[in-house]
Amino acid sequence: MSSPVKIYRFEQAIAGRAYVIEVQSVTATRWRAQIARLPGMPTSLMPFYGATPEDAARELTNWLSLVSAAPGVQPRATPAGR
Repeated sequence: MSSPVKIYRFEQAIAGRAYVIEVQSVTATRWRAQIARLPGMPTSLMPFYGATPEDAARELTNWLSLVSAAPGVQPRATPAGR
């Protein structure tokens, strides 16, 4: 008998858009996050992984923030050694 799959849901507002992120266990220490599949809405094609549900959701949230940034806005890199 298999146990039910626990799905965690995180709601995030990124660049003025609302996202629902679903996270579920892959193994005991590996979690997969993806944009929730809602009727009529696209989902992420690549999942994001983390050691906890929060870590996996954070990875996807960080990526969505990066790709949602205004054109021409790049994250600032700090010089090596600082």
